[in-house]
Amino acid sequence: MGFFDGLLGGRAAEFDSGSPGSSAIELTKRHHTVSLTKQGAASGHLRINLSWRMRTSDFGGSQRESLWRHPFRALKPPEVMGHSQSMVNVDLDLGCLYELSDGTKGVVQPLGGFLGDVNAAPYVKLSGDDRFGSASGETMYINLDHRESIRRLLVFVYIYDQTPAFDRTHALVTLFPSNGPRIEIGLDERQPQARSCAVVMIENVKNEIIVRREVKFVYGFQAELDRLYGWGLQWGRGYKSKVER
Repeated sequence: MGFFDGLLGGRAAEFDSGSPGSSAIELTKRHHTVSLTKQGAASGHLRINLSWRMRTSDFGGSQRESLWRHPFRALKPPEVMGHSQSMVNVDLDLGCLYELSDGTKGVVQPLGGFLGDVNAAPYVKLSGDDRFGSASGETMYINLDHRESIRRLLVFVYIYDQTPAFDRTHALVTLFPSNGPRIEIGLDERQPQARSCAVVMIENVKNEIIVRREVKFVYGFQAELDRLYGWGLQWGRGYKSKVER
């Protein structure tokens, strides 16, 4: 069992839709914001995907050395390599702190079954919990047809099972708007002791939906992100059972 911050209660459900864009915008420290409204994408379902893979060095040396010693490894797709023993203990989770225009605040995350709702408040839905960094990763949906009900959304990633490993993984958060290019935020900074990362803020600013890169690593869990951004929720200790295989 591992533990990290969580709220009590919650219900599980399923939802799936959305399609990828044909090109990409990378948010960086220098170019850190984009307006979904200005690109005509402030409606429909905004799909957010988290995927990750281990750094090459964690598979026993450089890629060239690894392929020299194990030539058949080149034939393996990334998701197969991702299920090797060195990957099994790394579990990144996708979550979202939300604040609605009526002042309602809360969290959408796997812990506690707080998977949200896409057709009712908070208009944010988590599709599931991927524990091995497979090609599909974890996916969240935001219903921007109800953008007038949304004040701000903080999308974050945290590490399960008390194993700091942001320095061992290549993690990527990708936003797929209903129109226009996809938006990518990479989490490649070396932060060996960090357990959580605030990735991107989505805000309704005078009826304009703004996406802003954050990429702020913290050493605690959701409660520390809450304090950093002033959400004001009450957090307790939560657990997530191991996958049975």
